[in-house]
Amino acid sequence: MLKKYILIFLVSMVPVIELRGAIPIAVGMGLDKLPSFIIAIIGNMVPVPFIYFFARKILLWGKDKKIIGNFCSFCLTKGEKGGQKLEKKAGKSIYIALLLFVGIPLPGTGAWTGTLAASILNLDFKKSVIAATFGVLLAGLIMMAISFGIFEVIF
Repeated sequence: MLKKYILIFLVSMVPVIELRGAIPIAVGMGLDKLPSFIIAIIGNMVPVPFIYFFARKILLWGKDKKIIGNFCSFCLTKGEKGGQKLEKKAGKSIYIALLLFVGIPLPGTGAWTGTLAASILNLDFKKSVIAATFGVLLAGLIMMAISFGIFEVIF
């Protein structure tokens, strides 16, 4: 049983998959709802500080390198341009926008992408982590509702 929960924890840490994949896996394994939810949330949040503090530094370091330079420069440029557009539209609501971006379980959204954007935009660490945490909680609740069949009657 412990091995199954460790698997849920590890899957929720994987970029792109995150808890959006970990929760349905927990359902498929027949694990209890609450422990699965808590473990997936914690696993999804573990990488957040590392992404925030190191992603921008790695991209800045890599932009001058022969093999990865173009990719790193592209990511920085694209992230900064997109971030500036988002900041202009969201204004002071940038952290609510970040929460919703992380919280809506669609491909390309999530804690990894949201935290990377916060890092590239040089947003406040504490506020970014709080927004990402509430976003992950929202995504977890949505995935739990979908995975455990709460919306089964509607569809």
